[in-house]
Amino acid sequence: MKFPRLYQCFNSVEIKRLYSDIQVAARALVYAEHGDPSKVVQLMETDLPPVDSSSVKIKMLASPINPADINTIQGVYPIKPALPTVGGFEGVGEVIEVGGQVTEVKLGDRVIPATNNLGTWRSHIVCPANHVSPLPQDTPVMIGATVRVNACTAYRMLADFVELQPGDCVLQNAANSGAGQAVIQIAAARGLKTINIVRDRPDFDKLKSYLESLGATAVVTEESLKGKDAAKVFKELPRPKLALNAVGGKSTITLIKLMEPGGTIVTYGGMSRQPVLVPTGSLIFNDVKFVGYWMTRWHDKHANSIEANHMITQLCQWGKSGQLRAPNHKLVPLSDFASALDAVLQPFTSQKQILSFDT
Repeated sequence: MKFPRLYQCFNSVEIKRLYSDIQVAARALVYAEHGDPSKVVQLMETDLPPVDSSSVKIKMLASPINPADINTIQGVYPIKPALPTVGGFEGVGEVIEVGGQVTEVKLGDRVIPATNNLGTWRSHIVCPANHVSPLPQDTPVMIGATVRVNACTAYRMLADFVELQPGDCVLQNAANSGAGQAVIQIAAARGLKTINIVRDRPDFDKLKSYLESLGATAVVTEESLKGKDAAKVFKELPRPKLALNAVGGKSTITLIKLMEPGGTIVTYGGMSRQPVLVPTGSLIFNDVKFVGYWMTRWHDKHANSIEANHMITQLCQWGKSGQLRAPNHKLVPLSDFASALDAVLQPFTSQKQILSFDT
């Protein structure tokens, strides 16, 4: 399939010269059809439009590969950009050129997307200035790169469904995911306790130690909860008022059994690819409430709002203070994107792949 104004990226001195800050082209990860990311994503070179009076040019610094990115490429995510398109929902970049009428950002600002289809897997972007949001000064690059999806999801789920007070307990599955790691840290920063469920694995003790270093109160497997672990955990902790479900299927029943009556379960993912199972008795007799959450919808409704800016500012402040760390990650050069995509698709992964654009 031919791409308008796109051509295959070759390793040559002349092309490398074009990748300076005055370049007219950008390297980008492009796909023209849905399917297996390892087969449909290609490293291409794409022309950049000129910077007009209301737009900015951004040099990208880092951009993660999230499950939503993979699902979008596969064609199974609700967001379906027109093809061909550049992948990537989030990332951080530096403003290197500003249009004459732009007031939202200035030269040298680090910015993140304010829209859901910016396409961050590319070395440079030219876009309207209101399609990006500036970060507080001195925000760590890896915090900026990962703040919009996982950290914002964790922040909102801990803020929007149950009025939690210091000492309250939050329960979650998929605790080793990017969002799960953010939940642990934000909860700890707020004085909340967390019970964190992960799948049983050969390196469980290593993972447990890592999550505890982030501030996890308890780290358990679903299998261990069938034994004495549940009684041991709740000997020291109150029953959770809030549970966060990224798995679905039978894992939901495990959450229900551990909840305080009248508690709320928020489903924001379906890693098991199974329906959320809800026993009738939990609805009638335990008054457990079930809601769904999609961060993309929240961003759509609150782009560049006071509430959104407050959230980003708070998350970046925690990032600067060390209370919020970027998820366990590996920095991968854009040219090595294939290995990064392959790593994301491996089972039991707790390491986020983050694309780097320096070379």
